[in-house]
Amino acid sequence: MNTRASQTVLDTARALDDITRLWDGQIVRQLSDYIAIPAKSPMFDPQWAQHGYIDTVVHNAAAWVEAQKVEGLKLEVIRLEGRTPVLFFELPASRGAGDADVSAQTVLMYGHLDKQPEFSGWRNDLGPWTPKYEDGKLYGRGGADDGYAVYASIAALQALKSQQLAHPRVVGLIETCEESGSYDLLPYIDALRTRLGDVGLVVCLDSGAGNYDQLWLTTSLRGMASGVLKVEILTEGVHSGDASGVVPSSFRIMRQVLDRLEDSKTGRLLPQSFHCEVPAERMDQARATAAILGEELYKRFPWAHYDCEGDTRLALPMTTDPVQALLNRTWAPTLSVTGAEGLPDLQNAGNVLRPYTAFKLSLRLPPLVEAATAVQELKALLEDNAPYQARVTFEGLSSATGWNAPETAPWFGRALDAASRNFYGAPCGFIGQGGTIPLMNMLSRGFPRAQMMVCGVLGPRSNAHGPNEFLHVPYARRLTAAVAQVIAQMP
Repeated sequence: MNTRASQTVLDTARALDDITRLWDGQIVRQLSDYIAIPAKSPMFDPQWAQHGYIDTVVHNAAAWVEAQKVEGLKLEVIRLEGRTPVLFFELPASRGAGDADVSAQTVLMYGHLDKQPEFSGWRNDLGPWTPKYEDGKLYGRGGADDGYAVYASIAALQALKSQQLAHPRVVGLIETCEESGSYDLLPYIDALRTRLGDVGLVVCLDSGAGNYDQLWLTTSLRGMASGVLKVEILTEGVHSGDASGVVPSSFRIMRQVLDRLEDSKTGRLLPQSFHCEVPAERMDQARATAAILGEELYKRFPWAHYDCEGDTRLALPMTTDPVQALLNRTWAPTLSVTGAEGLPDLQNAGNVLRPYTAFKLSLRLPPLVEAATAVQELKALLEDNAPYQARVTFEGLSSATGWNAPETAPWFGRALDAASRNFYGAPCGFIGQGGTIPLMNMLSRGFPRAQMMVCGVLGPRSNAHGPNEFLHVPYARRLTAAVAQVIAQMP
């Protein structure tokens, strides 16, 4: 068989046509089937192994990859005892015209197949496990975050192979524990370390986009610490008329404890150690991105609205300065209460002073703040010297240190911009993300010289983790083609 490449530059029009046909003909259908399976991450489904949903989506993805018959690609489902499975694939390097040597470095492609839980508030005709394709958007839980990654990765490699282009060695790692903090991932990386090779480029399709008009490179990710804060004051509920005024409310104690952490008027976290200085390059990029996106940085959210004396009013953001809005969601620590316990629903809430209140906390940390240290400080801050000697406990659930991208190599910057202009007709944008991808920090430490193509389809209103999550299919097709071009241009 002749394995020599017939050309050295990607035919971008042909690549986009091939990728579009694959997306429209197969991938949308595969992702629809994927959305219908409630493959929740282990944190949200402790019986994941017995339920079998994670195994099902892994099996389905593996079957599809093998059915593509990408020349030279080998796929494995790897299972370490007691851990969620991973998909691992490997594609040897190919030679270019004239049998020129290709780079000895490896491209690592990453994604995940586990999902966030259902959440409430879905449109009446939508649901987390009910896929619906409408106006170029595929609705349902997990399609955009980020079940599409393995399918897009293989489609990008298929585009290179169909044009017989030279390419470096490629490996893929698709995990099923990301939404739980990737606690199962490091053992797999250790087990596969010798097979990963010298990683020179990481392609991570688990991030966001500032708009749907250009390619966006993620330059930073916040860290995260989550846990349950519980305040106990009684051993059982008592009549509020009898006890209030003598027994302090567990909810009021909770408010006092949280006031140690957050200024409730501004949302600013009070411990200075939870903050860090924003690097000058990131400040410059934030200003440039704010100039592109402007008011859309805060207007894109589904703000509550109501009528007041004949006027329609909207809830207001914390800031209307686009630069500050961008920095707040990428380089500032923030606190969110994502769940509660000890509170009966309204219909069943009697006149009872409750024995305890528990909140699930999600603390986002700036990219340069060490998560483990922050968790220790957080626990001491919340637990020590409890008001009224109440029993206050903070049980950490998961944590991950954030990530700041390495300096962009000249070839990588040129390849990104060329791909964005070829497939979107606009220059590449640079944006920090407020979410967390634990793998990125691990890989930066393990492969400090690697370039990081952290991109994704989570653009305006895509609403990952919330109701009405959708995958913007036209954007995803072009992102897939952009990935193919960047890999083809790797030195």
